[in-house]
Amino acid sequence: MDLTPEAQALAPILILVIVLWVTEALPLAVTALLGAVACVLAGVAPAKEVFRPFADPLIFLFIGSFLIAEAIKQHGLDRRLAYGVLSVPWVGERPPRILAAVAVVSVLISAFISNTCTAAMMMAIVTGILGAVEASSLRSGRPPAPAFATSLFLCVAFAASIGGLATPIGTPPNLIGLAFIRDQAGVHVSFLGWCMIGVPVVAVMTTFAVFVLGRLFPPGIDRLDGVGAFVAAERGRLGPWTVGQKSVAAAFGITVALWVLPGLILIALGAEHPVCQWLAKRLPEGVAALIGAILLFLLPGETRAGGGRRALVWRETRIDWDIVLLYGGGMALGELCFSTGLAAAIGTSITGWIPAGDWSSTVLVAVAAVVAVITSEFTSNTASANMVVPVVIALARATGNDPLAAALAATFAASLGFMMPVSTPCNAIVYGSGRIPLRSMMASGAIIDVAGTLVVTAAMLWAGRLWIGP
Repeated sequence: MDLTPEAQALAPILILVIVLWVTEALPLAVTALLGAVACVLAGVAPAKEVFRPFADPLIFLFIGSFLIAEAIKQHGLDRRLAYGVLSVPWVGERPPRILAAVAVVSVLISAFISNTCTAAMMMAIVTGILGAVEASSLRSGRPPAPAFATSLFLCVAFAASIGGLATPIGTPPNLIGLAFIRDQAGVHVSFLGWCMIGVPVVAVMTTFAVFVLGRLFPPGIDRLDGVGAFVAAERGRLGPWTVGQKSVAAAFGITVALWVLPGLILIALGAEHPVCQWLAKRLPEGVAALIGAILLFLLPGETRAGGGRRALVWRETRIDWDIVLLYGGGMALGELCFSTGLAAAIGTSITGWIPAGDWSSTVLVAVAAVVAVITSEFTSNTASANMVVPVVIALARATGNDPLAAALAATFAASLGFMMPVSTPCNAIVYGSGRIPLRSMMASGAIIDVAGTLVVTAAMLWAGRLWIGP
């Protein structure tokens, strides 16, 4: 297949960007900007076209979500949720239930705020729990096996990564994949539509991860004395709900309601109803996120002598601009791959390496999931989504398949790297505790990688039938 001059100019730029993303020789965001600038200088497309994805509506969903997550963290709503779940009477002091509770908390928090922040916060909580257990065991003479600490820390890392799949905003690869699916496959997956797929996947994978970790790293005792007292003391230090926490909870609740409302009305009234069409045009997910974020700068926060302050103060707010820039640069390269014909050429070339025969949708989805998982083991999940999803869409078209299910599989599987400390920031954080042997992370991570690939493949085949039929 002959390449256009623009595709010929784009190919070496794309290879350079992929190499820099995999090796991390430059910060990922800088590499994304370098790729965009190089495309303009090489004449791949005009600057206005290259930089257009940096203002994509999903960019503002990122920004609004980051602001809401920052407020949740600043006001301690994540810690309140964590200790609230751990103090449920059912959890008690039994190791399997504590492991399950840690997983549930990590999943719930990472569904809406950064997986990395979730892992860091839960690391502190788990470290406190283990400290209380070890202090109590000195008196009782019944310490848990060292493997139990390994299981708890790995549970934090794995559950934080898994939980990000529950919602579109849970982790950046989700929104990257959704943008490619919207622009190249012509399918808009709503917030509620994603959750209908993501929540069951997360539930199955979390249950399996807890089971595997409990089996591989048994605690050796039936009861962990000291956990109940530690959790009760930490929860007591949180005190009653503050004004700022109530404001953040209200803004967050309104945002989630705006995300879910269009999907519910669509189910009730049908796509052709004027209300549904109005909501689709006037209330996309990015606008809903910005409404919630703006409310944080209007609602009251903590009161101070001489006056009050808002729930969120701009100069004290941190936004992950590196993720925003990485998203924009990755989307720019992805769109140029399709507009110049390079993606089609890549898809055709790949099919030429495959033995003759029909590629079924099942095989394509499975291949997409496997490739995304392997890639995410050696580079960031965000870079993996940027690299794999466009190729999968091109491959689907070259083999005569609908690209939706395969693109969703690659998007979900890009967040499944569990084997190596470098696979995800969550893995790196818990590995830094010094209490996780590398062999333990690799063994448990490999099992969950395989299970996750199977779960994602099955779920995406089912999801594909929801949108495109049997």
